[in-house]
Amino acid sequence: MEVAVSAVASELVGRFISLMNKYHSSHAQSEEKMVERLHHLLMRACTIVEEADTRYITNSGMMMQLKMLSEAMYRGHSLLDASRYRALQDGASFDEVSSNDSSSSSLYLIIPVKRSRTTADKGNKAMGLDSHGALESLEIAVANISEFVVLLGGCERMSRRPYDVYLYTDNFMFSRHAEKQKLLSFLLEHKDPSGDHALAILPLIGGVAVGKKTLVAHVCSDERVRSRFSSILHLNGDSLLGILGDGRAMIGIMLVVIEFTSDVGDDDWKFFHSFLIRMGRGSKMIIVSKLKRIARFGTVKPILLSALCHDELTYLFKALAFGSVEPAEHPRLVQIANEFATVIHSSQISLVATNMFTDVLRSNLDVQFWHCILHKAARMVKRNRSIYGVNPTMRIEQGHPVDITDIALHPLSMKSYSDNISIKTELPSVTFGELITDPSVRPKGDFTLIAWESRIAPHKSFPNYVTSHAQDTHQSSALPGRKRQGVPI
Repeated sequence: MEVAVSAVASELVGRFISLMNKYHSSHAQSEEKMVERLHHLLMRACTIVEEADTRYITNSGMMMQLKMLSEAMYRGHSLLDASRYRALQDGASFDEVSSNDSSSSSLYLIIPVKRSRTTADKGNKAMGLDSHGALESLEIAVANISEFVVLLGGCERMSRRPYDVYLYTDNFMFSRHAEKQKLLSFLLEHKDPSGDHALAILPLIGGVAVGKKTLVAHVCSDERVRSRFSSILHLNGDSLLGILGDGRAMIGIMLVVIEFTSDVGDDDWKFFHSFLIRMGRGSKMIIVSKLKRIARFGTVKPILLSALCHDELTYLFKALAFGSVEPAEHPRLVQIANEFATVIHSSQISLVATNMFTDVLRSNLDVQFWHCILHKAARMVKRNRSIYGVNPTMRIEQGHPVDITDIALHPLSMKSYSDNISIKTELPSVTFGELITDPSVRPKGDFTLIAWESRIAPHKSFPNYVTSHAQDTHQSSALPGRKRQGVPI
């Protein structure tokens, strides 16, 4: 009897494996066709977007098409990575089941396998709908781009040098294709000489650390912009009235870039504006601020710079984390990078912090190391939400300290030096990468933490003031319901 049961069990398992094999093969073929189609469309879309980035576009309709195409492109890249990782997981699961076929006890593996696959099938079905949605939106965007490509050929080409391309990536001048074109169009537009002498003012409005000043710096480095204006003057709105005495600086056709961190009274603005109109005809101004109210001073429609969407941030994060390494060669690291990007996006962490973390990850392409850094970042975000009720980025924006206990494995708080705190040059300093990979480098007492430093000139750095926060953490140095444990690296 036992021999008969064993034979029947072996037969059932064999048939089950055979059916799984056929399903797996059919599903894999369908998936491969979709991935291949998505890959080819992404190649076309990337080619068009890259070419558009080397041209001066003044047509508003073309700018809108470029924005739609780039959004579809980043979404497609995100789903392509997800499909590749899902194929890796499916292959691993199938190999595990197949390896147990030689034993009659494999019959007992059917139930847990079916349960796990039921859950996986639901996720795969949802992912499949997303994949087909991304594929469809990309197909539509590419199919309707023929006219755009023809018109693009008539747009003047920008001069590009290898150093500019490196600077473009290193300083986070990423995405923002349509916004860059709008800003260039504003600066290079020539008004009728017989028209009035009204000063053209463009407000650039966006949240903290979304790339406003980087966008302006990138556009101002354009060859045509630099030759258009006799000088480019960068002003700080906080010292608005103190800069009005230097009339000699307002000679010729000028571009004035002024940043406002707080609101300005209408009377102060009128006085300042009356001073600026002394500039030569054709001069222009860009107002940079996080305050939407400042947009009332503009003479043209403002450019609203929002945070990168999830797909854009994921693409950027992987590009920075892998550097010159091909991500497809490290599928498990790609999955961790996707999870990291999700944590950053949901936490509204700034682009400086994005570069800060990716700089550390790029130094060690090890799965365990990446998992450790991800867990530290996630715990830091969770701790600040638990203690203060807001994300770390919001705390910094409000001028309050951020708890970095999980980064340093010691009760510490960090405050940006930009928040009316003078840089204390006498304090010891460490970099973020040194602290998160080896918390023992933490100096005794207060110190300066260099969040990140640009790798090329002018090597801009982002220092922060770090101090013990044992006296003001509301006795919440550990997450509720658990003890803080250091994770060795």
